[in-house]
Amino acid sequence: MAGPRTIHLTVNGAPREGWVEPRKLLVDFIREDLGLTGTHVGCEHGICGACTVLVNGEAARSCLMLAVQAAGAEVLTVEGLARDGTLHPLQEAFWEHHGLQCGFCTPGMLLTACDFLKDNPSPTEAEIREALSAVLCRCTGYQGIIKAVQAAAPKLRDAR
Repeated sequence: MAGPRTIHLTVNGAPREGWVEPRKLLVDFIREDLGLTGTHVGCEHGICGACTVLVNGEAARSCLMLAVQAAGAEVLTVEGLARDGTLHPLQEAFWEHHGLQCGFCTPGMLLTACDFLKDNPSPTEAEIREALSAVLCRCTGYQGIIKAVQAAAPKLRDAR
């Protein structure tokens, strides 16, 4: 049986490393070892989406992924969306369109939307609803979230 090992990865553009047990989840490594608590632990079964991060540009449930599986990967957490004190267009749109309430699902929503808009820069409302159905929100009723993603889409498309 393999024991603890050191992993190297890039998190939010910065090289990071940590010593991990083989069974340590990526979400726990991000929160406990790296101190990035924006990634939330929700259901711990991959159902709610609160723990979503981008791994090599693709949305991933960090509660289902072992930290050792992220060795060598590029990981983006919600803390990495803003640049030089400027909110990411999705963060700005969530603020402007009241796309959050308690905020628990927000990091997962933002990163899921980020991945979705990369692949679908001109989505319909139905496509947005389908994509975001992967993240559970118990507070907002989704209307503000949908409007926020619709508002951010052209900004991200124009920034390409």
